Amino acid sequence: MKTQYYTATTIDGYIADQDNSLDWLFQVDDGGDANPFGEFFAGVGAFAMGATTYEWVLAHENAVEEPEKWLSPYGDTPAWIFTHRELPRIPGANLTFVRGEVAPVHRDMVTAAAGRNVWLVGGGELVGAFADAGLLDELILGVAPATLGAGAPVLPRRLDSKRLTLTSVTRLGQFANLRYEVGPPTS
Repeated sequence: MKTQYYTATTIDGYIADQDNSLDWLFQVDDGGDANPFGEFFAGVGAFAMGATTYEWVLAHENAVEEPEKWLSPYGDTPAWIFTHRELPRIPGANLTFVRGEVAPVHRDMVTAAAGRNVWLVGGGELVGAFADAGLLDELILGVAPATLGAGAPVLPRRLDSKRLTLTSVTRLGQFANLRYEVGPPTS
């Protein structure tokens, strides 16, 4: 079981632009190669995302009115949404809204995952909290041929090379897919 951050990023390290838009991502040609998300998600037993990411899904997938847009890719896989405000619930989705420290939530997620992986969807600040707590095992980055100059960083933390070990590099169309093992925080 691993806790993984699987995301797309620009060459300059942003996952969304200054308006939290992912339009840049949908402009990238994947070369017609198969999308690896299905294979990745087959190994996921639980996942978490921050409020901004959840709100993006609500707005761009219209998931409250069309819950199948959530249920089709995620099914009944339990999801934890970190938020400090009330957010609409997607009908039929297995959602738990939480706030506070990530460690107790991570324990619940690991239990729910039942030996499968835990996926941290984003954003970067939430994933950074998991990294700070020593609860992040792997970074999986699809690096896209785009730059934004500003926006939401992939991981707004300093993780030095002592914590990161490159384990694989593959190409998927225009994307460079990088995998890094993440070690524990150093004192």
